[in-house]
Amino acid sequence: MDDLKVVIVGSGMGGLATGIALRQVGYQVEIYDRVSELRPAGAGISLWSNGVKVLNRLGLGKAIAQIGGQMDRMQYYSHTGELLTDVSLAPLVQKVGQRPYPVARTDLQNMLLDEFGAEKVHLNCKCVAIEQTQDGVTAHFEDGRTATGDILIGADGTHSIVRQHVLGHATDRHYVGYVNWNGLVQISEDLAPVDSWAIYVGEHKRVSMMPVGEGRFYFFFDVPIPKGSVSTPDSYRDELTSFFKGWADPVQTLIGRLDPLKTNRVEIHDIEPLERFVKGRVALLGDAAHSTAPDLGQGGCQAIEDAEVLARYLSSTTIGVEDALQRYESERLGRTADIVLKARKRSHMTHGKDPEKTQQWYEQLKQDDGSDIINAISNTILAGPLH
Repeated sequence: MDDLKVVIVGSGMGGLATGIALRQVGYQVEIYDRVSELRPAGAGISLWSNGVKVLNRLGLGKAIAQIGGQMDRMQYYSHTGELLTDVSLAPLVQKVGQRPYPVARTDLQNMLLDEFGAEKVHLNCKCVAIEQTQDGVTAHFEDGRTATGDILIGADGTHSIVRQHVLGHATDRHYVGYVNWNGLVQISEDLAPVDSWAIYVGEHKRVSMMPVGEGRFYFFFDVPIPKGSVSTPDSYRDELTSFFKGWADPVQTLIGRLDPLKTNRVEIHDIEPLERFVKGRVALLGDAAHSTAPDLGQGGCQAIEDAEVLARYLSSTTIGVEDALQRYESERLGRTADIVLKARKRSHMTHGKDPEKTQQWYEQLKQDDGSDIINAISNTILAGPLH
């Protein structure tokens, strides 16, 4: 299909990757976002090989390699500092054909904005309604402006307005059961080896440090606590000190070193897999379509996969726009539902939903030679569109 005009609502990772992919196949693309300033949510992201392969295809391979961290190993420790398992990621890279790149979200967003053109993203455009006709679709914004195209893509995140239009009803977000603090600190050997992803587990809690670009670790702390707890940055350090009392020295050092004002605190939610992603000329992608807990590290990768599949069907299918979108939906519904449910299941195992299963997992980590971990990650990666 030639000369399509595409309106994208949302300028996050999924919206920008989709804009780049669709423009590369010759379409006119306009991106709109409700925000007044382009700032990514969260500090870092583990960009696994399935996401990196799509970026390679978009011509961004060198750029992502420059901003990504050098992650050669995974190391699990008990909360008291006992090494449970030490896994080389070389077999994973060999198996899937691409190394992962943990990356700071700001760096990734800036890379995508540089490629698409930050000046071409329309800000202060809150989508409040969508109107479809036989020939096109129009987004109506809060300030009275409109944008009309052949297709509208809802990439407007977990609180998506476009999703309600597609489904015809609101969706409830599901609290997965834990709070996550995350941020960036300078890499230092007294925290973790510089080329390793270090994960401390115990008491149904978790601490992670992962190398990203410019000599930094992306860190997070997970604690299973009831929904609705309130906290402010001036109490983060005391909060974490209390939750992780008695944990290993690197965890204590990290708590002392983080900047509370640059640390995010998030109650982790997902959304039950949707029954559809498409309505006529409107399609959902990214968190708008499949908001997932971060426990598989696949949220961003799935948005990037969406971009590849959508661009492929729109550029290769000749029956019409709606047919191409239905093909996109049929390929993505099962894949993303599987990720959402597996991430939720893993979250429950990690965070003590069934304490006996969590304890069994701790014991299994002591026995694991790395093969189970590598197989699980590679199976997730290889189920994507670019094998």
